[in-house]
Amino acid sequence: MTSTVLPQPQTPGPARLPVPPRPHASATMIIGLAVTVVVVAAHVLAWIDTEVSITALAEGGDGMIRFLAEAMPPDLDWAKVVLPGFQACLTTLYIGLLGTTLSIPFALLLAVLGSRTTNRNPVVYQLARGIMSLLRAVPDVVFALIFVTAVGLGPFPGVLALIVHNAGVMGKLWSEAMEEADQGPVEALRVAGAGSAQIALHAVLPTVVPQCVGLLLYRFDVNVRSSLVLGLVGAGGIGFLINQSIQLFQFDAMFTYILQVLVLIIVVDLISIAVRRRLAV
Repeated sequence: MTSTVLPQPQTPGPARLPVPPRPHASATMIIGLAVTVVVVAAHVLAWIDTEVSITALAEGGDGMIRFLAEAMPPDLDWAKVVLPGFQACLTTLYIGLLGTTLSIPFALLLAVLGSRTTNRNPVVYQLARGIMSLLRAVPDVVFALIFVTAVGLGPFPGVLALIVHNAGVMGKLWSEAMEEADQGPVEALRVAGAGSAQIALHAVLPTVVPQCVGLLLYRFDVNVRSSLVLGLVGAGGIGFLINQSIQLFQFDAMFTYILQVLVLIIVVDLISIAVRRRLAV
């Protein structure tokens, strides 16, 4: 008697998702060619509009050599150049410091109001974002010129200019950090009935404080450099002495001031790096 072998039922394998068709190679080449043409055309137009000229640069080489010859060696007169330069560097540092720290309350307010994590009101949110965009769009030099006409020459208009501009920049950076924060504690407090201020104070700010401090130190470094430029428009500091030495054709003194600025920037960088390392520990 022969036994009949019954066929075993086959278990269905895992379902395969359809593979999306690849874009045609010719279409990719056309898109890449079009992007290349646009980029090259933009650079050609920028080259023409900005009047870039290699010939003019080569012809101006003699003037640059004479300028460097008059700037070397630097003027190391302690009473007339070096000491006033150090004092002006301290003023530049103070402008950057006050411009950074005094902008913190305004930047924090704009950041809280301009973050979807801490503010659900669309009107207030868009208003805060618009104010931050305006303050960031106007350069700090323009604010310095405005405040110079209002309060006169000196470091004070430089401090005001940095406060206004830095509030917009730091508010934007801090609001983005708040939106990237962990949403778990935020949703837990929101379900429990907490308000926007309570959520910002107890759930968002504690998690983003290290990142916000790092951004603040970065802005302090930038503001010290910016305060140097603000001095060129009458806002005091070492930039004012550099501008004055150029107008008086005292290029050796100008070179001394530039060396002092270099020392100041290096010191600020070292301090910022040390503080960030302490925060990372």
